[in-house]
Amino acid sequence: MKLLRPVAAAAGLLLLLAGCAVSRPPSSVATEAPPRWYASLPHGGTLSDLRQWWQQFNDPLLVDLVEAAQTANPTVASAGTRIAEARAARIAARAALLPTVDGTASLVRGNAVQGLPMVSTVGQAGLQSAWELDLFGGRAAQSDAARARLAGAEAGWHEARVAVAAETALTYLDLRTCERLVAVTRNDARSRAETARLTGLSAEAGFTAPAVAAQARASAAEGSARATQQQAQCDLTVKALVALTGLAEPALRQRLAVPWVEPSGFATAVLPSVPASLLAQRPDVFAAERAVEAASADVGAARADRFPRLSLSGQIAGGYIRAAGQTSDAQTWSIGPLALTVPLFDAGRRAAAVDAAQARYEESATQYAARVRQAVREVEDALVNLESARERGEDVRTAVEGYRASFAAAESLYRSGLGSLIELEDQRRVALAAEIALVSLQRERIAAWIALYRALGGGWQRPDAATTAARRD
Repeated sequence: MKLLRPVAAAAGLLLLLAGCAVSRPPSSVATEAPPRWYASLPHGGTLSDLRQWWQQFNDPLLVDLVEAAQTANPTVASAGTRIAEARAARIAARAALLPTVDGTASLVRGNAVQGLPMVSTVGQAGLQSAWELDLFGGRAAQSDAARARLAGAEAGWHEARVAVAAETALTYLDLRTCERLVAVTRNDARSRAETARLTGLSAEAGFTAPAVAAQARASAAEGSARATQQQAQCDLTVKALVALTGLAEPALRQRLAVPWVEPSGFATAVLPSVPASLLAQRPDVFAAERAVEAASADVGAARADRFPRLSLSGQIAGGYIRAAGQTSDAQTWSIGPLALTVPLFDAGRRAAAVDAAQARYEESATQYAARVRQAVREVEDALVNLESARERGEDVRTAVEGYRASFAAAESLYRSGLGSLIELEDQRRVALAAEIALVSLQRERIAAWIALYRALGGGWQRPDAATTAARRD
């Protein structure tokens, strides 16, 4: 008992010191967000469920493509494995706070007493336990870090699904835009071919110079090459969709044969009142915030490692001893030792670990602030693109109608022999450029909606306080 008094006194002192928790940086960082949105807000109604934003296209094929891509995408699968890994790490970190109990069993036969020809058999089975008291919160900090990383991994899985949905929708939009461009370039190629045919007939009759006929044939070849190149781009986009979704190409092409109807309008995504509220809708921002929290807890665990450790062990066992034909019971138990480990010299290893953890915390805080700025920028960019597409829409359509009428007039004059081929080709070029600009603008408008839906988090919502508390338990 006299020997235990110093240990008990040291333990009491450690318990008093443990009342002063190991300080660590705050688990969250303040980030300045703009006080309001500076880009023009979109016009329209409201979107009730952002989680199914791709249904705004009213296109069953797109819905199937998104679901197939989210199932087949390796990024989503990897995010799922990271959740499993983080969950296992959290269980291990929480288990470190509790005592360990192991079962033991042994059987020994031999000469129990040296010098005597007595052979004995000793059998024993029991339990042994060990527990390191978390005096300075190091183990609790590790558990907090594991919990934060689990929450971040779950948010990362949602972010991966949102990203895959947006990528699939954009690829599908590129394909449908490409199909429209194929129609435009093929019409242009047919028009050029007809002009070349008529010019060739006129040249054979001696009414048109051979050089003019050669120019018409060159224009027709240029138009045919452009249409062929555009079709090849569509084929490449189909293969990109196959790679994204894992669907069979023949079946996908069969479904793509159905004519596409461009969405006439989209429901307006419900924008947060201020940019700061956006942070509750972005899984990537939430994951970055949890990374800050985990790094903060790692600093606390590294600091606690520099303080003394107190551990307690014990065991209980029952067995028998058989010697000289007699058997006797062997019951043993012990509590202890109550071991105190005091760091004295480690050549700066623990101090370096604290510095490294602090550096990682500062890095994660910087990344979090950058992620917040990027989130706000993505929303602002999408709003600017939406407004730009809306404002240019009427002008581009007016330009297309005007250039079409101008080209039709030039073509009529040329066929009647009152116009030149050079003037006709000039009108053809500007009309083709206007047609391509209109198709590109239509694609830009829909792409801006997709970008806005993704920038708003794709329907993800920050876990409420009840869910967070449940995870702490």
